[in-house]
Amino acid sequence: MTNHSPTTDRIASVDIFRALTMLLMIFVNDMAGLANIPGWMKHTAADVDGMGLSDVVFPAFLFIVGLSIPHALRARFAKGETKGRIAVHILLRSLALIIMGFFLVNLENIQPDGLVISKHVYAIFLILAFFLIWNLYPGAVIAGKVRRSWLRGAGILLLILLAVIYKGGTPEDPSWMKPRWWGILGLIGWAYLVSAFIYLFAWNRFWLVALALVVFSFLNFAEVSPLFEHLPTFKLIISASNYVLVMGGVFATAMYHRIPPFKEKSWIYAGLLVFLAVIIAGYGFDVRPLGGISKIRATPSWTSLCMGISLAVYALLYLLADKFKITKWAAFISPAGRSTLTCYLLPYLVYPVMRLSGFQWPPLLSSGGAGLLRSFAFALLIIWVTGLLGKIQIRLRI
Repeated sequence: MTNHSPTTDRIASVDIFRALTMLLMIFVNDMAGLANIPGWMKHTAADVDGMGLSDVVFPAFLFIVGLSIPHALRARFAKGETKGRIAVHILLRSLALIIMGFFLVNLENIQPDGLVISKHVYAIFLILAFFLIWNLYPGAVIAGKVRRSWLRGAGILLLILLAVIYKGGTPEDPSWMKPRWWGILGLIGWAYLVSAFIYLFAWNRFWLVALALVVFSFLNFAEVSPLFEHLPTFKLIISASNYVLVMGGVFATAMYHRIPPFKEKSWIYAGLLVFLAVIIAGYGFDVRPLGGISKIRATPSWTSLCMGISLAVYALLYLLADKFKITKWAAFISPAGRSTLTCYLLPYLVYPVMRLSGFQWPPLLSSGGAGLLRSFAFALLIIWVTGLLGKIQIRLRI
């Protein structure tokens, strides 16, 4: 096996895993508006002990965030960046995700009657502001005329204006922006912030990474255990479940770097991933009586089962893509693995444009199997457009 260097090569399986997860994320989000679809594909209600396909997608993405952290930070260090500069990068990246998540959550809770513009126009301007601020511009000057700083400044001013005119709550009880639940991007931002700093501090001390995973798992356990219901629990802004999933990915990659680069490394690594998947999933079933399996309540059982699934899928993709070099099947969805943030945000732009145009899917494509095919085709279309945008230098990167 070729030993992938974190300084020169991308790990193909990580990119493919990320692309597949983003494909599923767009699919399940679009699928949420369909009627007459199987229950196992939907999100499971908070009071039900169980989970569906939709409940597995976001934790898989958190796991992938963790998988990428050691590779990304080691690559920066190899390029000559100091740990202080890497720490600044972590802070700025986390802040960008938290800001975007904050605005998107408040977009979901917007009060249309209190706005001076249509909520759909508001959504379009919001995504436009994100692209202006965080696009990966090809140079300091665009097309020989427009400075990159001007575009980013315009995006910041637009974001401030959107915050000023925002109205939320209800007509009887209006409110301004507030954190609420931080949103998907915000959860990723907070979990990335803490986990990346832990890895930056731990670096080659594998035992510290393992200790952090154990501590966060204990905190997630304490969130639902009756043993701690009368005691104050330590909480880092969001549920410990998010940190467990990201640190699980960090642990998996840190383990990869600990295995000596001999011929059988790929099989040993894949075997360890499967072994961990079985152990962690077993723990998930063992703690099921504590709150059941619930995404909404972020129970330790749900967290562990999702991590077990993610580890097993990653082991398969690692052998497929990095051991046997079978990657062509994922070529079409590769833009979702390289330009993930762009891909995630595009539906937030497409949906309001569809609403403003008055477009509606025909009834045949709004339920059942035909609706599922439509949602899957929509997800593939978003990925294709992401690839096209990348070719004209429109690609978000933080």
